[in-house]
Amino acid sequence: MAIDAATVSKVARLARIAEPPERLEPLARELSGILAWIEQLSEVDTDGVEPMTSAVAVAAPMREDVVTEGGDVTKILANAPKTKDGFFVVPKVVE
Repeated sequence: MAIDAATVSKVARLARIAEPPERLEPLARELSGILAWIEQLSEVDTDGVEPMTSAVAVAAPMREDVVTEGGDVTKILANAPKTKDGFFVVPKVVE
């Protein structure tokens, strides 16, 4: 799958990443190379291979599922850059 500079520009804009125009073509080549390498993985025979999350069989620790009141709203909102009426204020992301 080849990616062109226009696609890189569009993705960068959607991700709110500022990329100068001279970097778009090199990024397109890099991303195309990465996707070509990922496509090679489809050639690997994985029949009979069990899915795994780790190279070592380890059980994930489980915690007790307890219902709580959530937390102290003032502590939760203390690090928020902007709040209003006890809620987080975020920029609009729908275009």
